[in-house]
Amino acid sequence: MIIVQVKEGENIERALKKFKRKFEKTGVTKELRSRQAFQKPSVVNRKKMMKAVYVQQLRAVEA
Repeated sequence: MIIVQVKEGENIERALKKFKRKFEKTGVTKELRSRQAFQKPSVVNRKKMMKAVYVQQLRAVEA
C-alpha cells in the first residue's frame, strides 16, 4: 500500500504528483503490460541479453 505524507497546507496537485511518482517506482503498470501478452522464454532471454550488451557498450564508451 502506498502512503503519501501530505504536509499541512500542501497543494493537492503536489500530493497527487508524489503519489504518481511512488506508484511508478513500484512497477505495477510495467508488470501489468508485460502480462497482457505471453512472451516465450527464449524471447525474454534474448531481450535481456541485448539490453546487457547495449549497457556494456554504453559503459565502454564512457570509460
